Amino acid sequence: MDDVNATDSIMAAEGCEEMSGNGELEESSAMEASEVPASPPTEMVKMSEENGSAAEVHEVHEAPEAPVDPHPENFSMPAAADDEEGELPADFERLWKAAHDNPQDFTSWTDLLQYCEQESHVTASRRALEAFLVRYPLCYGYWKKYADLERRAGYNDKAEEVCIQGLQVIPLSVDLWIHYINLLLGTLDMNLPESPVRIRRVFEDAVQAAGLDFHSDRLWDLYIEWEKEQGNMKNATAVLDRVLKVPTQLYNTHYDKFKEQLNSQEPKEILSLEEYEELRASCRQSQKAERAEQAQEEEEERPPGEEEPATPEGTDTEELMQKIREQVLLRRDKVYQDNEGEVRKRWHFEDAIKRPYFHVKPLDRLQLRAWHSYLDWEIAQLSSDTKDSDQDPNQAATEGSEVTAQPQEAPEDAAVARDDYRVRILFERCLIACALYEEFWTRYTQYLELQSVDEARAVFKRACEVHLTYKPNIHMHWATFEERHGDLTEARRVLEALEKTLPGLAVVRLRRAALERRAGQLDQSEALLREAVAESKEKPTLHAFYSIKLARLLLKLGRNPSRARTVLQEALEISPDNDKLHMNLLELEVSGDPWASAEAVQECVTRALAAPLTPDTKILFSQRGLQFAEDYSNSIQRVLSVYDEHQKLLQELGGTKRGAENGDEDPEKLSKSDDGSAVAVSATAPPTMPHVPITTPPPPVMGADMSAQAGYGGYSNWYQQPQYGSYGYQNTWNYNQGYYPPS
Repeated sequence: MDDVNATDSIMAAEGCEEMSGNGELEESSAMEASEVPASPPTEMVKMSEENGSAAEVHEVHEAPEAPVDPHPENFSMPAAADDEEGELPADFERLWKAAHDNPQDFTSWTDLLQYCEQESHVTASRRALEAFLVRYPLCYGYWKKYADLERRAGYNDKAEEVCIQGLQVIPLSVDLWIHYINLLLGTLDMNLPESPVRIRRVFEDAVQAAGLDFHSDRLWDLYIEWEKEQGNMKNATAVLDRVLKVPTQLYNTHYDKFKEQLNSQEPKEILSLEEYEELRASCRQSQKAERAEQAQEEEEERPPGEEEPATPEGTDTEELMQKIREQVLLRRDKVYQDNEGEVRKRWHFEDAIKRPYFHVKPLDRLQLRAWHSYLDWEIAQLSSDTKDSDQDPNQAATEGSEVTAQPQEAPEDAAVARDDYRVRILFERCLIACALYEEFWTRYTQYLELQSVDEARAVFKRACEVHLTYKPNIHMHWATFEERHGDLTEARRVLEALEKTLPGLAVVRLRRAALERRAGQLDQSEALLREAVAESKEKPTLHAFYSIKLARLLLKLGRNPSRARTVLQEALEISPDNDKLHMNLLELEVSGDPWASAEAVQECVTRALAAPLTPDTKILFSQRGLQFAEDYSNSIQRVLSVYDEHQKLLQELGGTKRGAENGDEDPEKLSKSDDGSAVAVSATAPPTMPHVPITTPPPPVMGADMSAQAGYGGYSNWYQQPQYGSYGYQNTWNYNQGYYPPS
């Protein structure tokens, strides 16, 4: 363990260096909020709901962007309170406007806050801090500044309220808990009997919320020292006993303090009555046995007539006290060794985390991977405890009363519950450093959902309403979560709120329409798409996209091809050059009765050939018309007529296109990208569809001209070639399927 002990001071120094300056107005860099919400302390029960938040990111290494408020003009100056100063400093409104016009610019906020602090203006500082902490609530240093502002102004009650409000958001913040406790110690009248009771209750809330944090040593030390100052040595020992079971960075110093206290005090002054009496009785029994054996040896050596020296009954000798101390250390040493093993397991994970606090700057891939690895390991520990009930779990406990006489093995359920709490604490720590990354919020909700839907919902609420207001993925995950659990009303509300925040985002409107469709509200789904079509007429590409979605809904689910046709035709009037609209209209006509829709199909082809489309796309439409005539026309003259028109089109578009159509394409083949434009593809690329060989020539056409037969036969042979795949069409009509079966 020497390697761990040797690096204790290094990590401690690094941690202190990071902590210093956190949230200082002159330091606009690191907002080190090294913690997040756990269960709300009892001091906070009457306060408002916690206002944290959650989210996910497409790429782990991508730098998440801070939210951009689309309506900065909506921000207004808060109304002045009765206790506020009247006139604001000269440059306040300019800096205030700069921060709200560009709220994602963290530097603008720190400039505003620094200016207010320099001016020593309570009203300006209060307004700036309130607005800043709504947007960046994980910057615990600014909660401390806000509380100090109110305290210097003489508003101790407001200072307490600020601390409590901050702890509701980040109850894992050891620094904020210590600041709150020091505030109470400096403002409460400790001569009143209720004051120590309140301080002790706050300490208990603090260690319950943040005591399992790997860097919580300062909080435990403050609790222990305070109990000593109150003269409650037994309580101090009980707190030491609890922290000896918690794997923390400075775990060994707690054991040293325990040994120092044990050697400097009488055991009965620091141990609980139960443990002391038990150890005293067992040590006396052992001492009597030793004395009896010693007395027998002395009896043999004692001169005749000399009596044994009398020992007063019930007297606790120094020898007995030393034996009690030895037994106490023997018991604690087992706890210490177990805890040291837990520290060893976590040390390299903790050492890999370089920024445990919140900042708007993106984390690098190694840091994100470090958090994922740590979470993977902690969850695996929980799983192993669930499978193996004989495994000795960590002897950690933040809740607990005074130490019992002998550490006992916890039942399996208690061990699992304790490890589950550790997993949650680690998630909450992670969600401070990675608050702007949707993937960690999503992962936390997936973990919680297996245990409690309400807890998972609370995390979604924190993520979407505070930290990731402008991240659509986490909001859509939330809506899916609510729909999966049957709360369609909440799912609708989430998506509607997201669309108001990010207007014009197509995927959100489609999610809303799909939600209504799955709920059986087809009319509402259609209304949402029609509204989107009407609102996007100034954006032809988006208008065509929504029109296709609406037409498919009307055709596939509404069974109304007439209305679907009307939607596509109206869209073509706005975007005649959109090949996807032409394609979908052609698909609609082809999917109908082949005899009744023959003229409509030809009309679609003619419209596409007259539209400003690319040559490749026109060839595709012409070929589709020819294929339809071949498959469904009851007149060979009609087929040959369409074929002749197709050949003319090939000649008009040039010899290169004709050669490609006949299978003579050169090393550089044409492919189609998703947006319909032709791109070059290397000749080494595999064909889109396998080539189907021709084994049987087409039958002769009776009564037809031989030249026509040759032409038609040539078409049939050419039709078998796989070149249609090179146009990238999605094979909606099985272009590449051979007309004749393979051998």
